Parts: sequence; C-alpha cells; structure tokens
Amino acid sequence: MKKNAFYAQSGGVTAVINTTAAAVIETARAYPDKIGTVFAGHNGIAGALKEELIDTSVETDADIAALKYTPGGAFGSCRYKLKDYKTHPAEYERLVQVFAAHDIGYFFYNGGNDSQDTTNKISQYCQQVGYPLQCIGVPKTIDNDLAVTDNCPGFGSVAKFIATTIREAAFDVKSMCATSTKVFVMEVMGRHAGWIAAAGGLAAEKYGDAPHIILFPEIAFDPERFYRKVHDTVAEIGFCVIIVSEGVKNEAGRFLADAGIDDAFGHRQLGGVAPVIVDLLSRLHGYKCHWAVPDYLQRSAAHLVSQTDWEQAYAIGKSAVEMAIAGKSGIMCTIVRDGNMPYRWSIGATDLNNVANQEKKLPPEFISADGFGITQAARDYLSPLIQGEHYPIYKNGLPNYITLENKLVAKKLPTDPAKKETLY
Repeated sequence: MKKNAFYAQSGGVTAVINTTAAAVIETARAYPDKIGTVFAGHNGIAGALKEELIDTSVETDADIAALKYTPGGAFGSCRYKLKDYKTHPAEYERLVQVFAAHDIGYFFYNGGNDSQDTTNKISQYCQQVGYPLQCIGVPKTIDNDLAVTDNCPGFGSVAKFIATTIREAAFDVKSMCATSTKVFVMEVMGRHAGWIAAAGGLAAEKYGDAPHIILFPEIAFDPERFYRKVHDTVAEIGFCVIIVSEGVKNEAGRFLADAGIDDAFGHRQLGGVAPVIVDLLSRLHGYKCHWAVPDYLQRSAAHLVSQTDWEQAYAIGKSAVEMAIAGKSGIMCTIVRDGNMPYRWSIGATDLNNVANQEKKLPPEFISADGFGITQAARDYLSPLIQGEHYPIYKNGLPNYITLENKLVAKKLPTDPAKKETLY
C-alpha cells in the first residue's frame, strides 16, 4: 500500500538545494503506485512539529521543473536541533503523531551534518516505537564538511562563485594599486573547515596571480608570519589579495571574530573576520585596504551554478527516492568519486551514524607548505566540481525565478498550547 512522503530543507540554503527538491518531487511523481502525496515541511522540521505541511501536488510539473533554476529554499528552511529522544521524547512523539495523521511513510531531510543528526534521531526513534518510516538523509552544504561523501551538493557552485569573484576583484585592485588600494580582503564562509577558502585558490593559475594569501581555519593565525607575507607580496607584486575563512582562530584556539553568542545549533556566532584583518594591517603597515563579505551572495548565486554541482544535486534527490522505494532506511545518499582523469562520479550510500554530527576538514595535504595556499592535490580535487555552467532562464534582463504556491494542508491534530514553546 502506497504511503505519502515528507521532504524538508534544513540549515543554510544553497544555489542548488531546490534542484534536489525538484528531483525528489519529480521522481516521486514517477512512482504513483509507491508514493502518494509529497508533503514539504514549512520551514524544515519545524513544519512537521507545527503540522504545517505544504501540499506539493498542487504545483504544476512546469513549476516544479522551474525549481531547478531557483536559489534559496522554496519551502523554507530552519536551524532547529532536536533533543535526545531518550531524555526528551515529546518532540518525537509529536512527529510520529503528525506523520501517522497524514499517512507519511517516507522521510527525506535535505541538510548538512547537524541536519543528518536529526534524520538519524528520527530514524532510530521510529524503529524503537515501531512506526514504519523510511528515513533517508539527503546531503547539502556549501561548507563541504559532511563525512563519507566525496563532496556535497551546493559546494561546487559556491566554489565557482568565490574563485570567479576573487579573480575579478583582483583585476580591480591591480588597476588602482599604484596610487590607491594595496590590500583587498574577502571573507568567506567556513566555520571549522576551509573548503570554500581553498576553492578561491583555483583563481590563481600562475605565480603572482590572486589570491596571494588564504587563511584557513585549519591553520592557526600567526600574526608575524602573516604580516611578513603581506609586506613581501605588496613589495614584489604591488598589491595583495587575501581570502580569509570566517572560522580562522588564533594560536589559543579562539575565533578572531567571535561575536559572543551561539546559534540554534549551538555553534559560536562569528562576527566578521575581514574587518579585523584589515584593521590589523592598516595599523601595522599603513596600507589602504578594502574588504568585502559575500555572505549570502555566495550561496544564492544561481546565475553562476556549476553544471557538475547541478547534476549531482539532482542525482542525489532522485536516488534518495529510489533508495526509499527499494526499502532502504537509516542512510544518507553520498557522492562517490570514481575517477579524476576524466572526472567520473556515482551515487552511493552510508549509514547515518557515519555522518551525523561528523565534520570533514580540509586535509593537510591540500594546504601548501607555507600555510597560505593550496597544493596540486587540492586543485585536482576541486577543479572538477566547478566545471560547466547551468544558467537560469532570463526574462527582461533578469533571472526568472519561480515562487511556489506553498499551500498548507488542513491540520488533523489539535493544537497543544502547552508545547508551543518547544517548537521552532
């Protein structure tokens, strides 16, 4: 007997997360004898807790197809961490009640390592109480820090954006460096893992090309070595372009840009490291410096999506549904690198226990000996991920992105005011 499905987006969104959403919905529609309605969580798992389920069946095939070109999270995302079901079972009881009320037998959670912890907890709880739910983790993160999978959907496009942006900015700085700006600093995302910062290194193809310095979270910030490197670069080349990861720490292990608060997942909120670096350089060397923080721009640039990333994002969503239909559960789909020359990849799977709350950092062999650049091994890994372009459809000179109807289904469970404060 066919069951309905629940799909939700979690954590920071990407330029291709909606491509995965489209793949899940389109593949489910291709199996009408196995899957009924695909419900989407309004704002991630919070939508399930609040019984705010979006009925994707009211959306046309054309509109679902248009999601493949649209950035952001079409159904809304969230940062919400479920507590341990052994000590705090109320949220899990609520989820099972909602799933049972709407005849949901498939659960697809599209997110990073914290999100896959949620998928794993729900899978384990449902097994414990005997509720039949096929739980499949669907990877997504621009940080590229999920364990096991070779890379993560969303990363290839942000890597392409950062490498492109730093190359373009370097042309600007070079034009003015004789009488104006000597140092340009661009801050990129990456709390503990320097994958995005490393991707910016692809912009440099020969000696002297920018970026001249990359500051990684994996390498403790040494002020004296950094100052000398900047000074020598400006003296030799005339200017210095720097990429700094938001998660750079000092030798004591403290973030250079610690904002003093935690986010909903318990991670330290970072307050902006680029101006910190610029202030240090301005006071020490007296250089005229500029800095920039792409922030959300780097993860929403659907106009610069990597074709490789787009194809992998779709394949991940399609495979998640096919694996669930085949009876698999408690797993996350993965991308497997089958070869580099030429680049070949396939879709695999791993137990959720192998990825939940795990973090894959940039390997030491990807960082140059001086700690300020990337190696050939890093280039060999990164380069295939930014290949190809998947441009959106333009209208009147601008990308023509889709906004779905996002119609909520009628609630079937009574509201419990006493539990409102536990919800997102």
